[in-house]
Amino acid sequence: MSVQFKKTDKGEIAILPRAEYERLVARAAEADEDAATARLVAHARKEVASGAPLIPLEVAERIADGENPIRVIREWRDVTQLHLSHKANIGQGYISDLENGRRKGTAAALRAIAKALDVPLDILVGD
Repeated sequence: MSVQFKKTDKGEIAILPRAEYERLVARAAEADEDAATARLVAHARKEVASGAPLIPLEVAERIADGENPIRVIREWRDVTQLHLSHKANIGQGYISDLENGRRKGTAAALRAIAKALDVPLDILVGD
């Protein structure tokens, strides 16, 4: 690396070739990304340690791909709609409507389903 140093009124500056500058900027961006990833991992570890459920990757991917989260979680938990309806005290037809997008679901119903499936509410309602 060929760096030149020059003194100015405001102190010493370094002058380097553009390719070197761009390489340094890219490294800094990678370091920022690595730090952000480390923060996310640390946060996830804390949540798991405090009892947050571990969701298998294939389940998370199905939800991320747009499948209905109630259906995906229910199938992962190996629970029928009828069993879920009894646990959540909600009609089976209502659960079917939620899973098929015919209804949005009330906050109370979604909370009851999340509790019955033993998952945080935000997994079922998304963003």
